[in-house]
Amino acid sequence: MRARMAIAVSGLTVELREVVLRDKPLELFEISPKATVPVLLDGERVLDESLDIMRWALQHNDPDKWLQHIDDDLIAANDGPFKQHLDRYKYPGRYDLADGNDHRDAALAHLEMLNAKLAASGYLGSSRPSFNDIALFPFVRQFAATDPNWFEALPLEPLRHWLDSLVSSPLFLAIMKRYPQWRSGDAPTFFP
Repeated sequence: MRARMAIAVSGLTVELREVVLRDKPLELFEISPKATVPVLLDGERVLDESLDIMRWALQHNDPDKWLQHIDDDLIAANDGPFKQHLDRYKYPGRYDLADGNDHRDAALAHLEMLNAKLAASGYLGSSRPSFNDIALFPFVRQFAATDPNWFEALPLEPLRHWLDSLVSSPLFLAIMKRYPQWRSGDAPTFFP
């Protein structure tokens, strides 16, 4: 999501190959042995991390000045400890856990910190959505969707407002279009 949002904001057009992870095409492994998504191939250069793809797109064109609002420590806390807790909360069986409640509660500290930041300014480092917001919100969205009733009962009004505004934004709605699974020999599909 975050890579697609940055590409869309940049105004770039890329060839899109929609991959179903349980049916990965050989070409994905040839481009990136990690065989994870997203992957962007720019000539000989391979970018296989969504944050790198965001930066790549915005370095080409950054009309909303997202690159001026990057908090690497905040993003690292989100993509590191928060994401680890999120995975264990959302998929406790993958980690041999009876439930993910301990990890849910540990992740809550990160959300409370975000809530405090959002209460002060509405967004994470700017007066409007920027790199920080788009980098973090897909994981907060996953967290909220794991147990929506529990999440809605939390005293995190600024965070919920922020999340709702991003999820209902024209940018997010535009990138959430479904594409057919790509297979070898298919005609190119272009995004956005």
